[in-house]
Amino acid sequence: MFHRLLFFYGGCVIILYTKNSMKQTAAYPAGGAAFCRERGCMGKINREDMLELTRRMTLRRNCFDRIAGAYLDEEGFVDGTFNKHFHRLSQKDQQINLDIAKAIPFSDTNVQLKEYVFGGADQRPGSIWQLLMALKECGLKNDAMLDVFYEEFGKVYRADGSYAVYFFHGSYDVPLKASDKESLWESEEVYQFLICAVCPVSGDYEPGKPECGFLFPAFKDRSSDTERVNIFQAAGNFGEAGGVEEILFSRQ
Repeated sequence: MFHRLLFFYGGCVIILYTKNSMKQTAAYPAGGAAFCRERGCMGKINREDMLELTRRMTLRRNCFDRIAGAYLDEEGFVDGTFNKHFHRLSQKDQQINLDIAKAIPFSDTNVQLKEYVFGGADQRPGSIWQLLMALKECGLKNDAMLDVFYEEFGKVYRADGSYAVYFFHGSYDVPLKASDKESLWESEEVYQFLICAVCPVSGDYEPGKPECGFLFPAFKDRSSDTERVNIFQAAGNFGEAGGVEEILFSRQ
């Protein structure tokens, strides 16, 4: 059974169709190669693009303005959520969370971090892609839409224990570069993006290192590409059932 949820944002109606609260066990293509053929895992990520982003993920040059997230048990049920302005965190907590976010783009490019393409069917009304676009535009300030994402994530993701889903919203003024690749210090565009990191938690919600996540939209050729997403798997186990790919590209 499907449930239709409507959100109003920016003069638009966001419609998301969600399944019932039971854990999904639908068949899923095994192996990264099968998933790539079906979903369009294609192209190479430029390592320099990723390093350019990570240089803005320090206490001194922080590009993030908001952090949100949820704590879930191993069955995928939400135990609690949070949503804060990033700069209101203590410097210690800022550094902890910068390390979590930075782990995604700084990972082993094209091994742990791969590019996937959202096809036309993946961008239909009610898709996760549409939800991510709305979350990016509102800068993670809509808790209702975040709650929908956490719920959908928990239905599919397979975990061995409790975990946290972290969301970061960032902005980067992409400088123009001359033919010799020297920066001209003039902004070419403002790249707004989301980083999602999934970490195991222990004790009083203490996060471990990210196990998976994604960067959306992809930062390709030093520009935003909303038809692509960079997906991170620490163990390189792309295409497994209950993984990030199944969540982002679910076709209901």
